Amino acid sequence: MFISSAYAQTAPAAAPPGDAGFSLISMWPFLLFVVVMYFIVIRPQSKRQKEHKAMIDALAKGDEIVTSGGLLGKVSGLAEGAVTLQIADGVEVQMQRSAVVQVLPKGTVK
Repeated sequence: MFISSAYAQTAPAAAPPGDAGFSLISMWPFLLFVVVMYFIVIRPQSKRQKEHKAMIDALAKGDEIVTSGGLLGKVSGLAEGAVTLQIADGVEVQMQRSAVVQVLPKGTVK
């Protein structure tokens, strides 16, 4: 009297193994994540790398630069993978081109 009758329910028919509709729906969050990561992380990073490479390739004697170590100076010589940087009168340092972070406007370094 207190317990109502329980009716057995049949399980829904299982999808056939080749049903692509269910697998595509379950893949949407992953695909959305990949697209968002591409536009937020990968694309801007590759753009910055291209800009940095173009800046390094365009270096010339007399350019005033800042290095990743914080040195400011004028480019006094260029080699294949190196830059000679004059940081004071009679003081020159040779470093890798990839250490150049920024090219400054003329007249910044005195």
